[in-house]
Amino acid sequence: SSSSPPPIPPPLRRIFTSSAASLLLPSRSFSAAPGGSGLVLVKSAEEFKDSMKKVQDEKFPAIFYFTAVWCPPCKYLSPVVEKMSGMYPHVTTYKVDIDQEGIDSVLGPLGISSVPTLHFFQNGQKASEIIGADVRQLETTMEKLYK
Repeated sequence: SSSSPPPIPPPLRRIFTSSAASLLLPSRSFSAAPGGSGLVLVKSAEEFKDSMKKVQDEKFPAIFYFTAVWCPPCKYLSPVVEKMSGMYPHVTTYKVDIDQEGIDSVLGPLGISSVPTLHFFQNGQKASEIIGADVRQLETTMEKLYK
């Protein structure tokens, strides 16, 4: 009598499929976040290229936060990134969903191989990088670069 594990119930099964995962998250635009937060949702490869060029040319402090809706560590880190961007209103945070159509063309040259990944820019140059949902490292890096 071999007992197999019970099947995953349909509500939980939806969480683990990337096509349905987007249905589980609220669809609000981050570009108009309350409290003067500098969180911007990048919606295309073209927007990403324009944002990167602006950060490099104008040399203002910025973070590129690469994420995916199906990624549990990203879901854990997202509210922390939002909170931190509110604490540092002079830093613009660009949130980039790696599964957007066409965005993979810009990810390869940046070496984005896993999510969450954060790239921190200072004076038009990448100053630091965090791979993974390390809240303490995020707080330390932001304090060191942007205080």
